[in-house]
Amino acid sequence: MDTPLSTIAVVGLGTMGSGIADVLARAGREVIGIDIDDTAAARAVAALEASTARAVDRERITEDERQDVLARFRTFSDLQAAAEADLVIEVVPESYEAKQEVFRALDGIVRPDAILATGTNALSVTRLAADSAHPERVLGLHFFTPVQAMKLVEVVSSVLTDPRAVDAVTRLAQDLGKEPVAVGDRAGFIADGLLFGYLNQAAAMYEAKYASREDIDAAMKLGCGLPMGPLALLDLIGVDTARTVLEAMYASSHDRLHAPAPILKQLSEAGLTGRKAGRGFYTYEAPGSGEVVRDALTPLTSAGAGTAREVRSVGVAGSGTMASGIAEVFAKAGYEVVLAARSQEKADTAKARIAKSLGRSVDKGRMTGEARDATLALITPAGTLDAFADVDLALEAVAEDLEVKQELFARLDKICKPGAVLATTTSSLPVVACARATSRPQDVIGMHFFNPAPAMKLVEIVRTVLTADDVHATVREVTAKIRKHPVDCGDRAGFIVNALLFPYLNNAIKMVQEHYATLDDIDAAMKLGGGYPMGPFELLDVVGLDVSLAIEQVLHREFRDPGLAPAPLLEHLVAAGCLGRKTGRGFREYARR
Repeated sequence: MDTPLSTIAVVGLGTMGSGIADVLARAGREVIGIDIDDTAAARAVAALEASTARAVDRERITEDERQDVLARFRTFSDLQAAAEADLVIEVVPESYEAKQEVFRALDGIVRPDAILATGTNALSVTRLAADSAHPERVLGLHFFTPVQAMKLVEVVSSVLTDPRAVDAVTRLAQDLGKEPVAVGDRAGFIADGLLFGYLNQAAAMYEAKYASREDIDAAMKLGCGLPMGPLALLDLIGVDTARTVLEAMYASSHDRLHAPAPILKQLSEAGLTGRKAGRGFYTYEAPGSGEVVRDALTPLTSAGAGTAREVRSVGVAGSGTMASGIAEVFAKAGYEVVLAARSQEKADTAKARIAKSLGRSVDKGRMTGEARDATLALITPAGTLDAFADVDLALEAVAEDLEVKQELFARLDKICKPGAVLATTTSSLPVVACARATSRPQDVIGMHFFNPAPAMKLVEIVRTVLTADDVHATVREVTAKIRKHPVDCGDRAGFIVNALLFPYLNNAIKMVQEHYATLDDIDAAMKLGGGYPMGPFELLDVVGLDVSLAIEQVLHREFRDPGLAPAPLLEHLVAAGCLGRKTGRGFREYARR
């Protein structure tokens, strides 16, 4: 185990195995590719030839270097070819039977000092090691696809693993230009352990017909900055693969959040496994294609049902960052805006904040000075809600307190003209409770903007069981005019984004609480392995731990699922006043400004 890992066998030359072989050969290792399917082996060779040819075209390597790489990759159909390997990485189908068969055979083939690695992302490394004649040399080496691009490698130890084997493969991962993260043997490890719970909830949300597949995917891309929506990602991963991973996670955790959504079983058993089959949650141009084509579920139009009401003027109630941001968005789109606060001074301060924001846009060349002045001229600050008497759309962006909002809606009911649309920007409170504070609940709807409102493209449009069709159509039309992307959802806790985001964040906290992984490793795993713009603990500290706890509590009360109960560590940090960046300390410490 102390010898350099210069000759490496890769067993299984599917997409993952081919990618691992490519990376190893380019890094100067002798690579022995093994697959019982000659067609798979030929595809792996062709893939390496194509990728190295592209590298030559882009002048990243010379033709001579390309030939050296190709010469280092040899393919075989018999496991006996692994006899000379220092390390064997198996990436055969995700089943204990298939993997155990490979490991038992390798025991009689490889050298006593060779390391055996499984590429599993869900099965127990300990269970696989226990079946080996030398369990101390068995570990997990979980790459992410596409292997050439993804930096994360999870190095998985069992209680039986020799630390020297871990050190050897960790050095190898670093030599490959990867960022290895050490983890223990638990289903899903870090990245998949957090990712697949989130994907499962998205599938369940779609199955419940709470939101369309397009709206769920758009919400998570635009609201969280994710590279792909969860349902599109399930199709890419493979619905059957996701189901297998979740089954393994549930067997380990018994957490209902990991129990595979029934739709995953239905699609799998129907052969609708995603891109590879040409159809999964979406329909694709052909098997293996990533090009989505229209099917029976594709929306014919983005408009809401009903005829939209005319909206020329908008009232925004509030004086904080969200209120001023929303007022800025409407004014930039040409709407007359009344910005009402509890006093004229607060309203003037909010307008000054907008002027500063627009000034930054002018400085960056995003708008002209004339456009800034014209936008500011459309905003009228007011110290009372009475200024909303003639607005066509009134939005509140006040404190996230139901009593405060209900009192405000009762006042809007008396002040606003008949036919005016009344909207709340709440992120967690029931919209219908605000509607019931008025005599016209049919005119009330949710418009959940994301912070910062001028930059974030998503608006969750939340209709209650009482919301009129023309009110819904009006808000969808207005949202498009202010150049935001509307997604429809029902009036339940968390709507789309928070209902999927915060259980994921809560599960990350539980990993730290259980001493499974460190903050840094979890953040690195989700950024490098999942393509997330921020790790969960970076995001929690930005959002605010008190805000996060409040949302978790709302979700838990609404759905009564034990898995949604806030992690005690989060509760303890909030109780201690460690609320994140705003207090200088949350999960991490920050320099005081």
